[in-house]
Amino acid sequence: MAWPAYRRQGRNKPLALVVLLENVGHITGVRLPAAVMAVIDYLTEEYAKLLLRLYGAYRMYDTVVILEDEQATGPRLAETLLRLGPTHKTDLLLLVHGHEGKLVGYRGQEFIGPETFSRLLNIYRQDPRSLDLRMVFGLNCYGASLSAIWLELGAVVANGTPGVNWLPEPSLSVFLRNWLGGRPYSAAVQHSNRRARRWARRVWRPHAGQVEHPKIAASRQIVYGIKDIDIHSRT
Repeated sequence: MAWPAYRRQGRNKPLALVVLLENVGHITGVRLPAAVMAVIDYLTEEYAKLLLRLYGAYRMYDTVVILEDEQATGPRLAETLLRLGPTHKTDLLLLVHGHEGKLVGYRGQEFIGPETFSRLLNIYRQDPRSLDLRMVFGLNCYGASLSAIWLELGAVVANGTPGVNWLPEPSLSVFLRNWLGGRPYSAAVQHSNRRARRWARRVWRPHAGQVEHPKIAASRQIVYGIKDIDIHSRT
């Protein structure tokens, strides 16, 4: 119990984690009944919240905000980041689907794209104190297409896949265990992706002339940023 108090005293600002959480119940390439999708949506979101508690997110962060279901929208994400920005250094966890240049929000009908990011960029450029992003970690498909935006919004590090991310697990659990355990961001991302790809190679074998199966290649996590950090970094 002494560690959180020490963290608060050792930082210029307390640390917040914002989790954008909306599974939708969708599995790429598979058409499922609405009832099945609802069950998948519920179970995967509850699983993610369980991992956060299991690996100590509520001990390591001064504030944890989870935006799920009807709160998983662009306006709510922007409002939350802007509300926390002046008072907290903020990490962002994206547990949503994605397309090129956008995130998929509530029920797969809300999209978080240029209309949200342009607003945030305009506010941030006018007043850099309005946002204080530190790291962004996402499992969203085509996450690499948003990396430049996160860095423009002040994030120190971010990640993303070049295509469809077929490997949400064990990517999430391995990343959280490593990141919340104090390993550097790049090591946590790379370790989680190596583990996931190793498992995937047992299922998806490359075809003749391929080094790696296209689904595994599309799921490669790329790290972008200014410098490496860990959860204890004051940056």
